[in-house]
Formats: sequence, C-alpha cells, structure tokens
Amino acid sequence: MDKLNILWTSNDRDSFFNMLSMYAINSKKRGWWKSVNLIIWGASVKLTGNDTQIQSEIMEMIQSGITVEACKDCAENFDVKERLDKLGVNVHYMGIPMTEYLKNGEKILSL
Repeated sequence: MDKLNILWTSNDRDSFFNMLSMYAINSKKRGWWKSVNLIIWGASVKLTGNDTQIQSEIMEMIQSGITVEACKDCAENFDVKERLDKLGVNVHYMGIPMTEYLKNGEKILSL
C-alpha cells in the first residue's frame, strides 16, 4: 500500500510549517505517496483549533487531496471540535483507526 500516515502530536508550530506541511503537500503533489493522511492528536489538536495560519494550511492540505483526521476526545477536551469540523477535518475517536493502521502495516511518520 502506497499510503503515508503522519501522526502529529506536538504543539510546535515551527515543525508544522517547516517540515510536516511542506513534506505532506509535496508528497501529494509530486506523487511520492499515492495517499497521505494527517492525524492530529494530542497537543496539536489544540494548536490547530486556535491558530488561523495552521487552519489555512490544513485547508490547503485538504484541497490538495490529503485526508485529515483528528482525535474527537482531544477536540472536545480543548473545545475546538466545531472549528475542526468547519475546516473539513474528520473528527472521530482515533484508537481503533490507529490500531488498524498499525496492524495493516501502514507507514506512520510521527512528529
């Protein structure tokens, strides 16, 4: 399977803009990976829900064909679920999907 899952758990803006988003967008545009999936979990959920620049970048990622999902429990804890929903992020509980990705042997890049 030619799919990359990027698990983003930090609240580090610099790493998001100077590594994660650049690599994800270029991976999709240049065909390095057929499918790219961003998983927003933990502190990154709060950062995404409260940072308009990151929100703009997330919308660009979605428009380029990258799937984006986020932990529902985190989104509710940080009170940002509605904002993530409006961006087009698939907000749901992540335990089962992450377990399936791992058991299926999918590639996971963790930041």
